[in-house]
Amino acid sequence: MNKGVLYGILAYLLWGMIPIYFKLIQSTPALQILGHRIVWSFVLLLGILALRQEWGNFRAAAIHKKTLLVYTAAALLLAVNWGTYVWAVNAGYIVESSLGYFINPLVNVLLGVVFLRERLRPIQWVPIGLAALGVAYMTISYGQLPWIALVLAFSFGLYGLVKKVASLNSLHGLTLETALLFIPALLFLLFAEQQGVGSMGHTTLLINLLLAGTAIVTVLPLLLFGAAVRSIPLSLMGLLQYIAPTCQFLIGVLVYHEPFTQARLIGFSLIWAALIFLWAEGMIMRRRMKLLAA
Repeated sequence: MNKGVLYGILAYLLWGMIPIYFKLIQSTPALQILGHRIVWSFVLLLGILALRQEWGNFRAAAIHKKTLLVYTAAALLLAVNWGTYVWAVNAGYIVESSLGYFINPLVNVLLGVVFLRERLRPIQWVPIGLAALGVAYMTISYGQLPWIALVLAFSFGLYGLVKKVASLNSLHGLTLETALLFIPALLFLLFAEQQGVGSMGHTTLLINLLLAGTAIVTVLPLLLFGAAVRSIPLSLMGLLQYIAPTCQFLIGVLVYHEPFTQARLIGFSLIWAALIFLWAEGMIMRRRMKLLAA
């Protein structure tokens, strides 16, 4: 197997299995988990930069005003995404969280049209319509929007949009994002400690280690993803990305026995059909372009 493909599969499998990790520390409030994830990730990333002797290059690239503004926006979107996901997983909404990442590719297409003035072929509006129909059906069936899925999809989609104008590579970018969030996260954790509700040091050794280990489950798949995306086509990465929400969906239904009603089945089916349609249409167009270029 191509190393790039292997790295991509491992990255998405790790992202797909992350609900199990967060369930192990669900006795810790979601905001504290988020704080620990930010703090320990920043510490780990600093260590990686030091080992790679990239600290000087990172500082030189990161101190520009425009770079700081772009990455402040990215950091805030990342915090919303991470915080929502951790809360949703530990509140029993893994299935709805997976829906957010199934919707995300379609949201990316929509954001490209709205913000980047990209033009869709008429047939490409079909999967957008199918996805909207799926969300509308679940909204009507449950009497409320699947807001967790939408917050996750749009926060991650907007995060990707912001990163399109970002100048740093993925490692330096995540380091700067966690650096910008580090002080607020650390102050929050210290406040929780002062209030007597902090988790670190006041629970089991395993929980303490797992809280610190949120850095590894954050950074490792990112590094694997970075290695994969440099060596295999983006079209293949686009196909591999569905490994993560599929794993999350199966974990929610089969491991934690979250309800998967008929209404959810119909809504999910419409969105799955939209994704298949989008992928198939893209494949056909790429083949046509290759034939025309030959």
